[in-house]
Order: sequence, then C-alpha cells, then structure tokens
Amino acid sequence: MEFILAFVDAAALLAQQGAGSASPAIPPTAAAALAVGLAAFGAGYAERGIGAAAVGAIAEDRDMFGTGLIMTVLPETLVILALVVVFVV
Repeated sequence: MEFILAFVDAAALLAQQGAGSASPAIPPTAAAALAVGLAAFGAGYAERGIGAAAVGAIAEDRDMFGTGLIMTVLPETLVILALVVVFVV
C-alpha cells in the first residue's frame, strides 16, 4: 500500500512539473514499463490462488491436470497482451 501511495505522489509531482509545458507527465518508455510491470504483477497475483487450487484438484483427481494447467497459464496472457501493446504503440 505504501508503494502505491508513493507512486501516486511521484506521479502528481511529475504532473505538476509538466503542467506548463507540452511534454507528457510520464515518458513513453516509462509508461510502457509501468504497463508491463503492472500486468505482470496482476498475473502473478491471479496465479497465486489459481495455482494452489489447481494443485489441490490434481492431488484429488489426476484427470484435472490439463484443466489445472490451462487455468494456471491463462493469466499470463495478460502479460503477453501488454507486451504486444507496448510494441504496437
């Protein structure tokens, strides 16, 4: 939580400094890095619960391996899409 507050404070400071000029508050490379980083953080957070549930399901029934694998890998598509957006923009 402290990291988020520090980030918001830094972003507000950058916005105030750039208010008089036509330059963006965050440079494009930093914005791209932030987008991919937040997407990776979100995917990791989602995989935390999915992975634990998948391992539990596989321990009870071996036939759930394929479903558990697909559900575990699914959030990683967010990071792949974020990388695609970075290269497109």
